Amino acid sequence: MHLAISLNIAATGQTVLTFAEIASFVREVEAAGADMIVITDTLASGEPSTSPFEATTLLAALATVTEKIGLVASASTLAHQPYNLARRFASLDIISHGRIGWNATLRQNSREAANFSRPEGIADEDFHRRAEEFIGIVQGLWRGWDADALLFDKASGRFHDPDKMHFLDHKGAFFSVRGPLNVARSPQDTPVLVMSGLGEADLDFGAEVADVVLIEAEGAKTAYDDLMRRAVAAGRKPETMKVLATVGVDELAAGGMEAWLDGKSCDGFNFALPADLSALDDFTGRTLPELRRRGLARSAYDGATLRDHLGRGAGGAK
Repeated sequence: MHLAISLNIAATGQTVLTFAEIASFVREVEAAGADMIVITDTLASGEPSTSPFEATTLLAALATVTEKIGLVASASTLAHQPYNLARRFASLDIISHGRIGWNATLRQNSREAANFSRPEGIADEDFHRRAEEFIGIVQGLWRGWDADALLFDKASGRFHDPDKMHFLDHKGAFFSVRGPLNVARSPQDTPVLVMSGLGEADLDFGAEVADVVLIEAEGAKTAYDDLMRRAVAAGRKPETMKVLATVGVDELAAGGMEAWLDGKSCDGFNFALPADLSALDDFTGRTLPELRRRGLARSAYDGATLRDHLGRGAGGAK
């Protein structure tokens, strides 16, 4: 079973988590063999919130105090330019030795849009088209250097092999990006692409490009079968995409997790936790031991990178 924990560090009145508290929690779930932790720092409702850290900055710090667990940050396509976002996640992947993922959220947040010169947001159709173009650019930039492109040959004065460096030269409806990145190739070829918040208009695209899709627990079987059908139609092998059902800790007590897995409703679970110290303590003190008791948490990691944990190997969607 694949296991992810989504931690929303956006606080709404309670005491803000410190880095020491977050780091301690992440190390505990790492010791339990979780595939990845997903950091978000916004509220879906768009209400005011206080986040102690920007999510990708937090990942850089967590990479220095962990060794195996995958580290994923949510970042919207409204709040960033594709080149800068691609460069940031590629850099994080190098810092973490191949443990980074990007959770591309495909829902608009009105409060966020207003902070990025979009007070009225973007029309839904344009938002989805723009997001697809954005994600395609990021993945193209991540693949801009072949694995053996950088030579560092002082004797000949050759920094790289120009035949193994690829310009993107993207000119689309919303973006124009030449590339390549001025960051070396990712240790896992490309950071893992996680997608969440998929609407009907996003399903074909998500099934074509995502490494991991986070879905709601309600209707998980129908959603899982639909995504797999779309992935096959896009020419992918079903095992190259992992679908995790988002659950709350109270759903574990219902004893339905094994049934979901046996019925192939998902490939694993994503536990959504709030920025609350008591909730984190309860998860590590009660939920993780129960997962171990049921044999639903791994005892050791397979390989060193997030792609290894997910059984994805190197590269991206194939």
